[in-house]
Amino acid sequence: MKIHFNGAAQTVTGSQYLLEVNGRRLLIDCGMFQGRREESYARNRAFKFDASSVDAVILTHAHIDHSGNLPNLVKNGYSGPIFGTSATCDLADVMLRDSGNIQESDAAFVNKKRRRGEPLIEPLYTLKDAEQVSKQLVEKAYEEEFEPIAGVKVRLHDAGHILGSSSVDLTFRENGRAQRVWFSGDIGRKNLHILRDPVFPQDVDHLIMESTYGDKPRGNPQAAYEELYQVLMTAFEKRGKVIVPAFAVGRTQELVYALNLFISAGRMAPIPVYVDSPLAVNVSDVFRRHKDCYDAEAQAFITHNKHPALEFDGLTYVRSVEMSKSLNTLPGPMIIIAASGMAETGRILHHLKNNIEDERNTILIVSWQAPHTLGRRLADRAPVVRIFGEEYQRRASVATIGGLSAHAGQDTLLEYAASTRRTLKGIYLVHGEPPAARALTERLKAEGLGPVYAPAPFEMIEI
Repeated sequence: MKIHFNGAAQTVTGSQYLLEVNGRRLLIDCGMFQGRREESYARNRAFKFDASSVDAVILTHAHIDHSGNLPNLVKNGYSGPIFGTSATCDLADVMLRDSGNIQESDAAFVNKKRRRGEPLIEPLYTLKDAEQVSKQLVEKAYEEEFEPIAGVKVRLHDAGHILGSSSVDLTFRENGRAQRVWFSGDIGRKNLHILRDPVFPQDVDHLIMESTYGDKPRGNPQAAYEELYQVLMTAFEKRGKVIVPAFAVGRTQELVYALNLFISAGRMAPIPVYVDSPLAVNVSDVFRRHKDCYDAEAQAFITHNKHPALEFDGLTYVRSVEMSKSLNTLPGPMIIIAASGMAETGRILHHLKNNIEDERNTILIVSWQAPHTLGRRLADRAPVVRIFGEEYQRRASVATIGGLSAHAGQDTLLEYAASTRRTLKGIYLVHGEPPAARALTERLKAEGLGPVYAPAPFEMIEI
């Protein structure tokens, strides 16, 4: 088997792994690369392979950095099945339609500001392209064995990262020899709200494992939720707005559920909370349809409190543009949760533009931010940032809570790899920046696990 590491190699974005086995091609994930605008546009448009030559695709989960370039793949000639869990297929459908709309609207917005004679920007793909993807999605249950290409058997295991997320457990026979390869996808943390804990690998020959937080251990998520509570209490004393860039899938629902817990326990008064994202509203509908993916704690909360985990007094899901705009005229305190999670597109840009220069306000960063994104510049406390091409002075406070990440920390990653120690022939670290991968490599070697390798971007490895 040849594995081409075409994305998320020594970086944390654009997951894409092309497998060649027995004359067939299998693609695991087709994520959107996020970073500098021109570089991202160029990398996302051009594949390193002929899209029509791919026989099947497996989607580990619906986050845009794993699914977001599927419409472009289909646009370029891919016509085969795209396998994923039921929840992943439902989430990918709504997310990619939303992404297609964003691609079109962002291109139109930028083109309006172009000077006469400058070339127009074309969207990476359109809503129509995204709608085509939905016709190719094929649902598979957790633990169900299927054969995406001849001679390759696959099972999807719960990765505990977002609703429907999975690890890909792949067994193949080539040249008379059977091997088992496990793609971790994004590994969740233990004891996260709403989701079950991740399933660990067993009896695996080769482990392709994420390393996002390979240099940082992660404690119990409850400490992060307490930190969230303290940040909110401090912000409310200033009577300002709390502006939260958040992924519409996963992070938004975790925040809403955490706020529900605070209010239900009487720790926080019901203040206005706005989820300003049509996508997040649709995603929350998907969450309600897939309660089978919830953990025991979330199931018990629903039963005991007799109301949904993602609804409470004072919470408003915003759909219309008019209501979104009106939020900027309302006084604080309030919380506005809006996509995108890295503050690169969507309604969050308008809220940041209108609120970033008011010192009463707080910008709350609750997830990892890719280099060169607006979210990363905010997390780094840049005094001046550009939004829609214009400079703004950052007078609002910035708070960061890294402990809310849905990615496993170094401690869990070590435990994850050690669970298959007996048969392990090699570990390949992906989905991590070089410092994180180097730190995890040293720890894995110290534990007698390995050999360990972090493939370079677009490198091919044969196993």
